Amino acid sequence: MSSDGAVSLSARLHERVATAIGRAGGWLPFDRVMAMALYEPGLGYYARGSRQFGALPSSGSDFITAPELSPLFGQALARQILQALDAAEADEIIEFGAGSGALALQLLQALGGRVRRYSIVDLSGTLRERQAERLAAFGDRVRWLDALPDDLHAVVVGNEVLDAMPVQLLHWDGSAWFERGVELDSDALRWADRATALRPPCDAPFVPGTTVEIHPQAQAFIRTLVERLRRGAAFFIDYGFPEAEYYHPQRTGGTLICHRAHRAEFGDDDPLADLGEKDISTHVDFTGIALAAQDAGAEVLGYTSQARFLMNCGLLELLRGADPRTLAAAQKLIAEHEMGELFKVIGLARGVSLDALGFSAGDRSHRL
Repeated sequence: MSSDGAVSLSARLHERVATAIGRAGGWLPFDRVMAMALYEPGLGYYARGSRQFGALPSSGSDFITAPELSPLFGQALARQILQALDAAEADEIIEFGAGSGALALQLLQALGGRVRRYSIVDLSGTLRERQAERLAAFGDRVRWLDALPDDLHAVVVGNEVLDAMPVQLLHWDGSAWFERGVELDSDALRWADRATALRPPCDAPFVPGTTVEIHPQAQAFIRTLVERLRRGAAFFIDYGFPEAEYYHPQRTGGTLICHRAHRAEFGDDDPLADLGEKDISTHVDFTGIALAAQDAGAEVLGYTSQARFLMNCGLLELLRGADPRTLAAAQKLIAEHEMGELFKVIGLARGVSLDALGFSAGDRSHRL
């Protein structure tokens, strides 16, 4: 898409957000604005025709995900999924937020005929088109769902999907909590706080001026998923922390982050600028995810770093005899200063007994 086209789409999205603010009485909570910035049909970041995923800025992409970085990510994950499929006596995988389709391709290739059906739930029509093109060789084994089925007998996977779910922002001024939202100043969008009964999930000694996120949408998603999971397991990979680290008093700016042209900007000066042209996400509160799952009837299989999970699933074995380029890419998956420690994996199960391979060593569930 040309730069002029991007500007035009961003201007139209800005207009639509401004209209929504007017209809809401002059103020919208941030989660509503974030949802529009990412998913507004034809205009949001994930709903337009631009390319988000790629290795370099020169490709026009903004960031790279683990499956795009190395096919060994999917090959290692496939070992855990196979174990879960066998335990649940299931033959379906459901992937949320399949992106470019890279992970789906890797899992289907690794698992072969063991997977009868691969279902994808993705809000983006443009990404669905890219996925369909990439997975065309698998025919009707792959399908796209507009809504989650009422009864699930499957293994669920989501890579970098929880971080893209809209969050609410709370601001502490030293004596009271406020919800941070957006209002109009002439035609410009600007932050505006309103008194609220909402609170963070813990009573940390927050420093005046602290802004934090809460995650009701991600937790509601997990509860709904578990309630409908009659027999199976779910694995989510994302960047995040347990509650004690997430709401640490020193994390005064929260975790809101924007990605554009392979640059990550924590506390982006203005995530309200250039709407639709950059990714907006936050880290995941994995304690909240675990509690939501347990409340809905799931067992937490484990929680650990991406590095430990992939090594438990045989990544080092897969690397034997690999060429230098493959080794370099895989190193980024497990290096502490790359994806290895920043990204975590949480496993959930319902209706099955499973000693999950991916958490066989280095499980950190006790820290949730």
